[in-house]
Amino acid sequence: MDSWLIWLLSGLVLLGAELVLPGIFLLWAGLAAIGTGLVGLAVDPGFPASVVIFVILLAAGVALGLRHRPRGRTSLNTPEAGLAGREGRVLSADATGLRVRIGDSDWAARPAGGTHPTAGALVRVEGVDGTVLVVRALD
Repeated sequence: MDSWLIWLLSGLVLLGAELVLPGIFLLWAGLAAIGTGLVGLAVDPGFPASVVIFVILLAAGVALGLRHRPRGRTSLNTPEAGLAGREGRVLSADATGLRVRIGDSDWAARPAGGTHPTAGALVRVEGVDGTVLVVRALD
């Protein structure tokens, strides 16, 4: 069996495994193996040069993937994503702080910017600080 065919088949197996397994690394390895196989089809560089070509293509693919990944912090699966802007009711307001009910959950809260909601007041979540909601009273 020719070495270029082994590289191509290995690349296809890696791409198939990428579909089944979580992550994205096998994508770059599979594409690098297919690229190495295509280079081997055009010219026969020999095994040591083929390994170098594979490593170069793999590094280029990983660098390209890292360059085009989303920048900054995403709001997916963060407390702010589901709570900010929601309204709830103050259950208790005492010296220990506020307890606010949002939906079917009770949360520790603190007032935002000088507001002091009382028990029973309607509030809107302005943000989340760790596990404590920052709320503003709705008048």
